[in-house]
Parts: sequence; structure tokens; C-alpha cells
Amino acid sequence: MKQLLFRIYEQAVKLNKRNILDMLDHDAAASLLDLGCDDGEWTTVIGGKIGTHDLNGVEIVDERIAKAEAKGIRVIKSDLNHPLPFASNQFDVVHANQVIEHVADANLFASEIHRVLKPNGYAIVSTENGSSWHNIFASIMGWQIFSLTNVSSQCMGIGNPWAMHRGESTPPSWTHKTIFNHRGLIEFFQVHRFAGIKVVGAGYHPLPPQFGRWEARHSHFLTLKAFKQDLNSNE
Repeated sequence: MKQLLFRIYEQAVKLNKRNILDMLDHDAAASLLDLGCDDGEWTTVIGGKIGTHDLNGVEIVDERIAKAEAKGIRVIKSDLNHPLPFASNQFDVVHANQVIEHVADANLFASEIHRVLKPNGYAIVSTENGSSWHNIFASIMGWQIFSLTNVSSQCMGIGNPWAMHRGESTPPSWTHKTIFNHRGLIEFFQVHRFAGIKVVGAGYHPLPPQFGRWEARHSHFLTLKAFKQDLNSNE
């Protein structure tokens, strides 16, 4: 069962990345900030889709920073639980894939994305969906939903016998703090003064992942695109 779940998960991850790329606008002059850029591999793919070489990232692991910098990315070492180390109105695009669920203060995270974006710039934020069908199934069974089984650094897979990494340990920064549902994600970014919001989905367990594109409310992953439109911002 776990092998089947892992294959379905990998298919959903692949489609989710395709959704992210489809949401990017081509602009060779755009400046990109990738939050949690890891080794920079995905950052370069995003930059290639946008058509820009102005690639910037935030990462906390030294080894991953070195690999990202070797790919031509300007990386600042920083903890995403703190304010971003950038000036206001600096970037055209801010990207964060599977990051918002890990930060201790999602409000600070969203407000900082808004602050560093230029007016008319946009954010691409992707995260797991608390209302996915597999999470609903787990809840009905009285289990911890899949998206909240890694709430402890002592042991992953707590409360769910089908969790993929059940029994493994994980760094504290990998634990999930906040899981959004479809409507909640939209309203959360509206509260933080984003507009023009669009959300697409990927993954629709146990059906093929493409179903999530047609009906995002119960998809595995949610990917949001939202614009900073306060043109007279004096932040």
C-alpha cells in the first residue's frame, strides 16, 4: 500500500511542478526570489521558464547554498521564520513551493512576501491541501491527516498507519505547522492584501493526478498565484 501511495504522490509532485511553470509569465527583465531554494536546481528551471537570469534565493543549509551558488544563484543564508533580508519592493516574482506549511508564523511569511514584491509583482505559493480526499479519508478513519503526520521531530507518521515515512525522524524545520484548505488559502492571501488570486490543483488520490486540475478543492496540492496591486505602496 505504501509503495502505491508513494507512486501516486510522485505523480502529483510532477504535475504540481508543471502547474507552477504554467503560472509563470515570461519576462526577461524580471527578478526572481525563491524561498527555500535548496540546491537551486528547481530555481534554475523556474528562471528558464520566466526567461530571466536574475535569480535569487533564501536557504539555511550551507551545503545546499554552495550548490545553488554554483548554478549562478545569489543566495542569502536566512531562516524563513524571520523577516526576509531584502528591501521592500525589490522582486517581480516570489516563489515558495512546499514551504509555507513549515514556517512557525504563516502571517509573517505572507506579509514579508508582499513587502518584498514590487507593485504588480506576483507570488507563486504551493502547499498541501487539508481537504484532499486522502486527508478526508484519514480524518474519517480517526487518523491524523496525512499532511499533519510530521508534527514531531521525534517521529514522523504519527497517528496514521499509512503515512509514507512513519517511524522516521526528521529535522524540526521539516515539521508541518499550518495546513490550508482551498478556501482558507485564498482568504489568507486576501487578508494579506493580495489580489487577482488564482488557485490550481494537482493530485486527486486515488484517481489520476490530472483530476486535481479540474477540481482543485480536493486535490493533493494547491498552487496559488497572487498579485501585489497597491501601486502607491510606501513600504
